[in-house]
Amino acid sequence: MKTLKDARVGETVTVARLHGEGPVKRRIMDMGITKGTQLYVRKVAPLGDPMELNVRGYELSVRKADAEMIELA
Repeated sequence: MKTLKDARVGETVTVARLHGEGPVKRRIMDMGITKGTQLYVRKVAPLGDPMELNVRGYELSVRKADAEMIELA
């Protein structure tokens, strides 16, 4: 299973499934990350946390813990 945490800078990936429960999953969905959404990985901080993404035309920073909950196709 490949997650967003495993994606490399410059890669465009598609969300296959969201893991997590309740408010955590809801927060990820509220950021615009849902099944079938394409994500472009713009930057990753030197220590890997956070990641900067382009999602639905805007820039978003995601923590490594949240990136692990996003399964890619």
